[in-house]
Parts: sequence; structure tokens; C-alpha cells
Amino acid sequence: MSNTDLAVTRPSPKYRQWLRRERSGHLTVRLAQLALLAVVLVLWEILPRAQIVNPLFTSYPSAIWPTFLDMLKTTPQQPSILLHAWSTLAATVVGFSIAMIIGTVVAAALWWWDGLYRVLDPYLVVANALPKTAFVPIFYIWLGPSLSIYGIALAISLFVTVLMIYSGFQAIDPNKIKLAQTFGASKAQILTKVVLPGSVPTFIAALKVTAGLSLVGVVVGEFQSANLGLGFLIQYGSQIFKVNIVMVAVTILAILSSLMYLAISRLEAAVMRRR
Repeated sequence: MSNTDLAVTRPSPKYRQWLRRERSGHLTVRLAQLALLAVVLVLWEILPRAQIVNPLFTSYPSAIWPTFLDMLKTTPQQPSILLHAWSTLAATVVGFSIAMIIGTVVAAALWWWDGLYRVLDPYLVVANALPKTAFVPIFYIWLGPSLSIYGIALAISLFVTVLMIYSGFQAIDPNKIKLAQTFGASKAQILTKVVLPGSVPTFIAALKVTAGLSLVGVVVGEFQSANLGLGFLIQYGSQIFKVNIVMVAVTILAILSSLMYLAISRLEAAVMRRR
């Protein structure tokens, strides 16, 4: 390799300086995030012990791990907390998967038939604005104790998914559609070759929103009717005034939310690299 080639491939000093600033900024953000978490945990531990807040209502961070270890055991009265966590996670994954599939199909139908969208638009907006938690007893009566959890998870996430994906379809560059029409593409080909591939960022954004909403729906449904799941544990712990159980369940919910976010972020990075 010649000296000219080496000069071309070697990063310039300004570029190396920019990389150092980027790494430094990334490290600063991570340290600030960890520091904020540490401050919250320290205050949470100190304030109840100093009787500034009532420990009966807040528990302590140091009590969460022993309570979690104790709840790992399966007893005749209570399954392991891992089984509760798995029940909530499985229902959430099923909920947002169904919401994404149905939402995509409905959004494609609205894009295909503009008249259908004009008819359904006000109903979709109103349905999305309705407080879905008010329908928990109705879903319980209609679907029973098990299916009502999936029903409320789907109801909470479906309409916002339809609106987001349809908005993404509408945001496709009209010049690309005209170009495809110029080459004789049918409407089905435009949908599959132009609209759907061009809406990949919208799908990822909708997936992030839908996953969180489905988790909320599952937990709310478990409040009402379940005898298994993290929502049930929160309800059970609050009824018998065992805040440690509530805090352990909330902590696991936070971990599950973080894991789902990381999984979707990895999926987004992989998809965008392929694009």
C-alpha cells in the first residue's frame, strides 16, 4: 500500500478529536444516569430509616433482594415469583404482537380505501381517547378471568398502533409512489414494494409504544382477575400491607420494561443497518 493510500485511510486529527468527544459525551451520560439512580436509591434507603417518611408505605431498597430470594421459593400458597414474571411477560408479548399484526392490517386497509378511513377516522380517534381501564370489568364479563387480560392489553395498544402506522403510510414520499405508478406498478405492488418497506421506522416506533402499553394493559388486567402475574402480586401485597412484595414486583416490572426496550433497540439497529 502506498503512502498516498495510507494517508487516505488514516483518520485525520480532527476526526479523532471528534471521536474522543463523542466517547467522552457518551461516558458522561452513562455516569450521570448511574449517579441519578444511586441518589434515588440512597434517599429511598435513608429517608424511611430516619423516619422522615413512613417505612410502612415505602419499604427499603435493602429489603428488596432478601424478599426476592424468599419469593423465589414455590409454596403451596404462592408460586415462585419467576412464574409470576413469566406470566406477565408472556401475556405482554402476545398482546403487543397481536396489536402490531392487526394494527398493520387495519392501517393497510385504511390506506387502500381512502373512503374507509374518512368513515372510521372519528371512531378511531374516540376509541383511542377512551380510558380503557374503565372496560376492565366488561372484558372480565365477556372473556373470563384469563382472556380478559389479553383483551385489555390489546384494547389499550391497538388503536394507537393503527393511527401511528397509518400516519407512517401517509408520510411516504408521494414522488416514490408516482414513480412506481409510472412503471406500471399495481396498488398491491406499491403497498408491498414502496409503502411497507418505507414505513420500517414507523413500525419500530409503534413497536416501542405498543410494548409499553401492552405491559400496562396486562398489569391492569391482572389487578382485576388474575391469580398469577406481577399485577396480581402488587394487588395482593397492597391488600395485606406487605410493601416489600409490591416493591419487588414493581422492580421486576422495571427490569422487564428495560429488557423489552433493549430488545427493540437492538432490532432497530439491526434493521437500520440492513437499510
